[in-house]
Amino acid sequence: FRFRVGTMVATRLELNLLRLLSRCEALAAERREPDEWRLEKYVGALEEMLLALKKHSSKPAPELLNEYSRKVDFLKGMLDAEKLSSSAEKALANQFLAPGRTPTTTKERTPATKMVHLQTKARYTGKMRSELLGTDPLSVNESEELNLRKRKGLASEEKQSAAELDAVLQHHRSMQEKLAEEMLSLARSLKNNTLAAQNVIKQDNQTLSHSLRMADHNFEKLKDESDRLEQHAKKSVNWLLWIMLIVVCFIFISMILFIRIFPKLR
Repeated sequence: FRFRVGTMVATRLELNLLRLLSRCEALAAERREPDEWRLEKYVGALEEMLLALKKHSSKPAPELLNEYSRKVDFLKGMLDAEKLSSSAEKALANQFLAPGRTPTTTKERTPATKMVHLQTKARYTGKMRSELLGTDPLSVNESEELNLRKRKGLASEEKQSAAELDAVLQHHRSMQEKLAEEMLSLARSLKNNTLAAQNVIKQDNQTLSHSLRMADHNFEKLKDESDRLEQHAKKSVNWLLWIMLIVVCFIFISMILFIRIFPKLR
């Protein structure tokens, strides 16, 4: 009886996690306002539910847990990437995200996180292109979404997923090529700037080494001159001492002679 109760609790917790995960994937696929807070709160609740599911005694298979963790980490990384300032940083952060490998629900033909990953990649690369070319990113994104919606209305569910995936993949491939060219040009300019900075630093090091050598040479010369001056000062003091001694002796002898020559008057 205890085993059955534990299995039911784990199953209920897993079902709640799957429902919330499906809801989060649907919200991530939609266009959200900048002040939208629900997705971030839902992802936080997903992390807590996933942690509780991992600690449960009747937890699912490790493959399922890894897949759940992969999807939750993807949603969390996507939210972190949206908080970055520039489109290049967002595109680079989104590049390292790993979407889910299997559909969350049976209605999905393709994993929802994979579709969201492709859409966000296309959106960020489109923003980068619009920033470089000076066009309006909102009009480009709105036209792309309008085309995708028209395709959804004309095709069936299966054809819709395939057509949408092909369109997004083709758009992403073209954006990826342009992004690669831009990154290559940026890398070349960075290399040139690095070489120029290395040359400047090398020249500064040479100038600094020359200045240090000159300072050492001047210090040695100053030390030699100080020694010579000290020796000269010692010699001067010695000569002055001998002169004083000679003068004192002369005065002493003169006084004795004066006393002998001129005796005391009585």
